Amino acid sequence: MEEGHPRENAMLLQGKSGIVFGVANKRSIAYACAQSASAQGATLILTYQNERVEKTVKELADSLPNEAIALPCDVSTEAGLDSAFEKIVDHMPNPHFGVHSIAFAPREELEGRFCDTTREGWNTALDVSAYSFTSLARRMEPLMTEGGSLVTMTYFGSEKVMPHYNVMGPAKAALEASVRYLAADMGPNNIRINAVSAGPIRTLAASGVSGFSQFLDIAREKAPLRRNTSRDEVGDATVFLVSDLSRGVTGTTLWVDCGYHIMAL
Repeated sequence: MEEGHPRENAMLLQGKSGIVFGVANKRSIAYACAQSASAQGATLILTYQNERVEKTVKELADSLPNEAIALPCDVSTEAGLDSAFEKIVDHMPNPHFGVHSIAFAPREELEGRFCDTTREGWNTALDVSAYSFTSLARRMEPLMTEGGSLVTMTYFGSEKVMPHYNVMGPAKAALEASVRYLAADMGPNNIRINAVSAGPIRTLAASGVSGFSQFLDIAREKAPLRRNTSRDEVGDATVFLVSDLSRGVTGTTLWVDCGYHIMAL
């Protein structure tokens, strides 16, 4: 076996600790990532937005097979992030990885035409969905003294026009560009930055996109694997990207969409 290769038959994240940002409920992609990482031995912190979901996320943290706690983290303000990281450092001073699964646009911005996007809606979508990853990465960097991996979640709407996705398309495009720039910045510190582009998955956030069921139907019909992507597939792919198995991978987007993105028609 090549020197430095991960041990055979070992849990991929045994002895590793990480933070999964953006857990909302049991159907969220963030929670699927937490489940996969915990099953592979990781010690986790799960963050949630506000008190409305606090009880739910704490129960989800308790249900994981490996140690996990839940902490609040409001990424919409620098003060909120500073407060969150004070608590994070108390519990996990040197994390090995982070998973960013946070996106938001006002519901009214996901209706009608993209050209009617308001300045306020644009700023909110880009700030929460894209800039928050850069802001989190900047705070994670000095804590990741052994190097590590940061992963964010994107979607095909960053590249192709999806009905009613509207301002979230440019927001995800900005997020993917941020992945590349962050990878260049943080690579010298052995910190890898990647994204997972998942196929459409029925989550609470997705329910805010009008006609989302049609996305699922089309993806299932056209994808080479002739089915929709599952949450656990996204979670497992994320584990690969935060594990040592992907130690030579950075600045890229990993498609987990049953192949839908390769199809022209």
